[in-house]
Amino acid sequence: MAGLNGKDSEHHHTSEVLDFPEVRGKLVDNVEIFSDSEYYAIAIRFQDKTALAFTLETAVFTFPVLSDWTSGDEEILQKYKAVRSRIQRM
Repeated sequence: MAGLNGKDSEHHHTSEVLDFPEVRGKLVDNVEIFSDSEYYAIAIRFQDKTALAFTLETAVFTFPVLSDWTSGDEEILQKYKAVRSRIQRM
């Protein structure tokens, strides 16, 4: 994503890969997506009547930065602690 000055902004990417060995080899019977005002989830149901469900929560993060643009280029004066919205469950 480009910053206000047209240059790429700083991004800190992290990734995490999770494995679910308990479902390896199981046959999928159905995949369901649930979406309403308070609950979002994806459920993978298997033929043996078990299911792997992913409950999803949305969150908003903000990364405040105070900048000086007097010269026409951004000079970062202060970076502040990131602020994260609260989610209903963890």
